Amino acid sequence: MAAKVAVVTGGNKGIGYGIVRALCKKFEGIVYLTARDEGRGLAAIEDLKKEGLEAKFHLLDVDSLDSIQRFRDYVKSTYGGLDVLVNNAAIAYKVAATEPFAEQAEVSCRVNFIGTLNVCNELFPLMRKHGRVVHVSSSAGHLQRINGQEPESIELRKQFADPELTTPKLIELIDTFVSLAKQAKHRENGWPNSAYGVSKVAVSALTRIQQRELDQSRPGDDIVVNCVHPGYVDTDMTSHKGVLTIDQGADAPSHLALLPPNVKEPRGGYVWHNRAIVDWVNGPTPTIY
Repeated sequence: MAAKVAVVTGGNKGIGYGIVRALCKKFEGIVYLTARDEGRGLAAIEDLKKEGLEAKFHLLDVDSLDSIQRFRDYVKSTYGGLDVLVNNAAIAYKVAATEPFAEQAEVSCRVNFIGTLNVCNELFPLMRKHGRVVHVSSSAGHLQRINGQEPESIELRKQFADPELTTPKLIELIDTFVSLAKQAKHRENGWPNSAYGVSKVAVSALTRIQQRELDQSRPGDDIVVNCVHPGYVDTDMTSHKGVLTIDQGADAPSHLALLPPNVKEPRGGYVWHNRAIVDWVNGPTPTIY
């Protein structure tokens, strides 16, 4: 029987490292910590060894299709398949960032959304029966973060919430946001002033699309895709203002990665850090914690 394989992107620090650590303890198989920096990735592997935990490292830059495809080929040739994929790698500009908003919009959406999508496109064909996919989203990824009451915002929410939304249409929506951001016209067209937020709304919307499509294309394979808000965690990304430890932030993502066979829910869900399933479309915007 082939060894089970779990992969975590952006796993060298923060929540990603916490997820790797949790999977090393609970997953009955091989855990891959991937990162775009080899030195930091290997250092993280050594830190795990000090705790008596074993993970393997592989270079993976989600912002490089070549890198993703090299990793895909490695997994396919070495193991023949994949059982768990946690898409954690992401970028977030600080509030005090000096980069123009247009640049923040383009880079955030390219890395956080398109990067995640590219990883999925290349690795989903390798997902084995009962495979589990987890996208690390955010409280900023709740649909109600597009919170304007003007007709433009209401129409945007309607498009994102469409149960028949397709990936090409979602890409088109995000491309439109980036284009409008470059013209400084995103606000007047109903978009929020958060590049990170839009990128994570896109990831949350992608989750629903992918679950629907997998249910249709591989109905007997029980492949489950969920997204999760890990909580406000003490990491570099939050400038260490978060109130949760990385292990607390890893709890819900690792729980979703280890959902049992034929689970009824969540499937295509938006899950809170306490493992609660949140109504992504109509529910109130939850508090950040």
